[in-house]
Amino acid sequence: MAGTVRTREHHNILNSDGQPHRLENALTIFTLVVGLVSFVLGMIVRNAHTGPGIYITATATGLLSMVVGLYAQMVSATREQRILIVTGMIAGFVGLAIGLSKGGFVG
Repeated sequence: MAGTVRTREHHNILNSDGQPHRLENALTIFTLVVGLVSFVLGMIVRNAHTGPGIYITATATGLLSMVVGLYAQMVSATREQRILIVTGMIAGFVGLAIGLSKGGFVG
């Protein structure tokens, strides 16, 4: 029976248009992960008495998430990428704002 064997194609959830977007996907995941790290560090800074190293790290990761996220938003190709990029940018902004409120890069 010819033609009965089906091959499964590997689909990435971020490539909803069927095209591979390696750089855009990497930027999307980077923005989301760094933004969430900044958010968590910001919550730690907000709720605990920590040293200046945590303030500086929360501020730096938040700023990095914002800058990379803005570039990733410009070059993104699919809706799914844009949703995750904006989520990472918002989380990074919260971490950046809390870090800046505690002293920012000065500590």
